Amino acid sequence: MVAETSLSSDDLIAPLFIREGIDQPAPISSLPGVVQHTLDSAMTEIDELIQLGVRAVLFFGVPEHKDDEGSGAWDPNGIVQLALREARKRFGDSIALIADLCVDEYTSHGHCGILDSAGSVDNDKTLALYRKIAIAQAEAGADIIAPSGMMDGQVAAIRESLDQAGHPDLVILAYAAKYASSFYGPFRDAVDVSIADGGDRKGYQQDPRNGREAMEEIRSDLAEGADMIMVKPAMAYLDIILRARLETDVPIVAYHVSGEYAMLKAAEANGWIDGHAAAVESLLSIKRAGADLIITYLARSIAESLSGYVPALPAPLKAIDPPTPELES
Repeated sequence: MVAETSLSSDDLIAPLFIREGIDQPAPISSLPGVVQHTLDSAMTEIDELIQLGVRAVLFFGVPEHKDDEGSGAWDPNGIVQLALREARKRFGDSIALIADLCVDEYTSHGHCGILDSAGSVDNDKTLALYRKIAIAQAEAGADIIAPSGMMDGQVAAIRESLDQAGHPDLVILAYAAKYASSFYGPFRDAVDVSIADGGDRKGYQQDPRNGREAMEEIRSDLAEGADMIMVKPAMAYLDIILRARLETDVPIVAYHVSGEYAMLKAAEANGWIDGHAAAVESLLSIKRAGADLIITYLARSIAESLSGYVPALPAPLKAIDPPTPELES
C-alpha cells in the first residue's frame, strides 16, 4: 500500500536484434537468453510481447553486408525498414515501433559516422546520412526515431528533415546522455561491430567522469526539438537520471545496457544471487531515480513474471460448530 515505486510491463521497452541472411534465430553467447532474430521470429516475439503487456520495441539491424558509409541504414529494403513495415502491417497501433538511428552496425569501420582522411568521425557529413536514415525509417512506419550517434546537432537536423518530408508528428527520442561506457561489450557482439584499429568512441560519446556535461547535452537536445530523452547506461548513471528528472518534465528513458544485463546473468548462473529478485530490484532502482521507461533485455522475463503474479488469498475461516444445549445451560 505504501510502496513509492512500482514496475509494470508497460514501463518496459524490449530491444530486438534483427539479422539479415539467417533462417533461424541465433543465440548471442554474451547475452544469455537473447538472440539475433530473423524477420519472422522477430514478428513472433513482438506478438508474444504484446500479449504480455509490453507496449514498445526498439529495433537494431544486423546487415549481411557493410560499407564505409553504412548505406544499409537508409536502404528502403534494409533490415530495419523491412521489420518496421512488417510490424506495422501485422500489429497496427498495438505496439510502439522505435528505430535506433545510427550507422555503426552498418559500417565496415564500426564508427557512428563517416570518417575523414585522419580516421576521425566527420560530424557534419554524418548529419547528412542521419537525415536520410530518419526519412527512410519514418516512411517504413516508425513511431519513434532514436538517434544514438551523439553527433552535435543531430536532433535539429533530423527534426528539420522529418518536418520537411511530411512527418512533423514523429517523435524523437534523443540518446541525450550517452556515455563512452565499458558496459557495451555484449551489445557489440549482438550487432557484430568492432571498431577499426582498436579505436573507441570517446571523441563523441560522453566522459564517464562528467555529470554537468550530461545536463548540457540534454538541454541542447531539448532545444533542438527532442520529445523524449535517454540516459545510457542506467545503473551506473542513476545520478544523471535523477538530475534530468529534477530539471525536465519530458519523458525520460533509461537504457539498462547489455553489460548490466550480462553481469546479472553471470552472477545468477554461478548461484551468487537470486537472479529474478536482483533484476526486479535493478529496474525498480532505475524507476525510483526518475525514469519513466526502461529499455532492457529483461523485458520479456519481467513481463512474464508480472503477468503470472497472483496474490495469495487468506486461508478460509474454519467453521465453528455451534455450542451444545448442555454447554449453554
